[in-house]
Amino acid sequence: MKVMMMVMMMMMMMKVKGDLGGYHAPQQLIHAHAEPVHYAPMPYDFGYGVHDHYTGNDFGHTENSDGNGNVKGTYYVLLPDGRKQVVTYTADHYNGYQAHVSYEGTAHYPDQGHVGAGYHG
Repeated sequence: MKVMMMVMMMMMMMKVKGDLGGYHAPQQLIHAHAEPVHYAPMPYDFGYGVHDHYTGNDFGHTENSDGNGNVKGTYYVLLPDGRKQVVTYTADHYNGYQAHVSYEGTAHYPDQGHVGAGYHG
């Protein structure tokens, strides 16, 4: 209760003094547009791969760019059915993203046994 009284007294003193904690009217914002920055071409190459025998994960990606907007790459993933999906792609400012998807291997599905209709309880 004493703390509440102290706070109220301090607030009253600030009001009498006219000090509202440094509040001031908002300033008008001026939106200026900067000229775009153009950087020199920066070619790059990167790649990674994961092959984890414990979990069965197998995936990877490689990509390179000449720095002028022309990109080439490949990524792959081992699918649950045993096939490997491979995506080879190119991308540039004229043609956009162009992908070719292929599959390696044969799909294998576990034997589900006899599946019949209805409830067998």
